[in-house]
Amino acid sequence: MTLPRYINDLLYRYDCVIVPDFGGFVTNTVSAKVNHFSHTFYPPTKQITFNAHIKNNDGLLANYIASSENISFEKASEKISEVVKKWNTLLKKEAILIGNVGSISLNNKGQLIFEPNTASNYLTETFGMGALSSPAVKRLAYKQDTANLTPIVTKKSSGFLKYAASIAVLFALGIIGWKGYQNNHLEEQYSKQQAKIEKKIQAATFVIGDPLPTIQLNIKKQIPKSFHIVAGAFEFHNNAIKKLAQLKTKGFDAQIIGKNKWGLTQVSYASFKTRAEAYKNLEKIRNSYSEDAWLLVKKKQ
Repeated sequence: MTLPRYINDLLYRYDCVIVPDFGGFVTNTVSAKVNHFSHTFYPPTKQITFNAHIKNNDGLLANYIASSENISFEKASEKISEVVKKWNTLLKKEAILIGNVGSISLNNKGQLIFEPNTASNYLTETFGMGALSSPAVKRLAYKQDTANLTPIVTKKSSGFLKYAASIAVLFALGIIGWKGYQNNHLEEQYSKQQAKIEKKIQAATFVIGDPLPTIQLNIKKQIPKSFHIVAGAFEFHNNAIKKLAQLKTKGFDAQIIGKNKWGLTQVSYASFKTRAEAYKNLEKIRNSYSEDAWLLVKKKQ
């Protein structure tokens, strides 16, 4: 079984992939960056980290292996356990390579050290995009060339031109004076009409009876329930309906959460808004009802 390949596949779709009794691979989205010294642009990506304290089996990895290899959940869990034992043995001698994810080694204190593979981009929105280098942009300063400018030559105007200009000015002043008189006369008439209208408005009384009550709308933002504790996946829809009815009689807030990529109808014990709340209830369900329950994260599209 190629366990690293299954881990690699799940990291494209989930924020955390846990290898039971070994540790969890956690992804964090990193925004695009620019290196101003090398003039290189880096696209957004998912940064992979490793947490050795996350060891509890959430069922995600085992369920994916069981579905891919058409085996039971218990058999898939046994295969994971065998690989983890081999890894722990090899770590005492050398570093181990987790496929395209990265490598893990032990330091002098016996702690696990993870080195991610920076060449792998697990952010599906920018998958396949690489770094882009661009030469620096040089700005050119604009300088005006005064050597080729043509000088402006002014000539003295003749007496006739002066006389004609004087007549044109007097004619223009006459037209402006007549238009000014007409505009003043129209403004006086408009002011008188406006004053009469304002007096009528001030004398009028407006009474509004039975005013409408004020309506207050309290709209709360609905947070989707993206974390589902899965009870099972069924090939036939009728079997999913039966399982749903059984869980509801036992007091679970069960529901059908759609089909997976293999066409199996999934039924959940309950759905939650936060990962912490989902993990808390997952532990309760495993301890009191079924050890095969596992957590599915379905983000809103």
